[in-house]
Amino acid sequence: MTHFKTTIFAMTLVATAAFAHDGVQNEAVHARMTAMETIGANMKILAGMAKGQSAFSADAANAALVAISDTATTIPALFEAQEDDPKSEAADEIWTNWEDFVAKAVDLETVTSPANGISDMAGLAAAMATLGGTCKACHREYKL
Repeated sequence: MTHFKTTIFAMTLVATAAFAHDGVQNEAVHARMTAMETIGANMKILAGMAKGQSAFSADAANAALVAISDTATTIPALFEAQEDDPKSEAADEIWTNWEDFVAKAVDLETVTSPANGISDMAGLAAAMATLGGTCKACHREYKL
């Protein structure tokens, strides 16, 4: 991706995140939502390649994995305090099952580790299957 396209893409993500978080008053909740938006945006990059909607690029796929992994490392700290906002999608079970929630964040970090790099479409398909299951396991219990 050229520098210009990367810049336009990043600007679009920021604008989308700002719109999606419109009205969130609690700064801690806003930070959590921004982190989840980052993960979602990078999942879309991977899904687009997996579905053939965009050309496969090992560099772009691995950059998306790194972004997800880096964000996953911040999840426990972002959710440690039980903050609330009417727009929050965080279920109270996060704090009543804290150890499990943190373990699921660690699982996300592990499956997106740069050591699990993607070099071809088969690797992308395998990564998407694992990553999808990891996200679903957490969302099923901890997202409203």
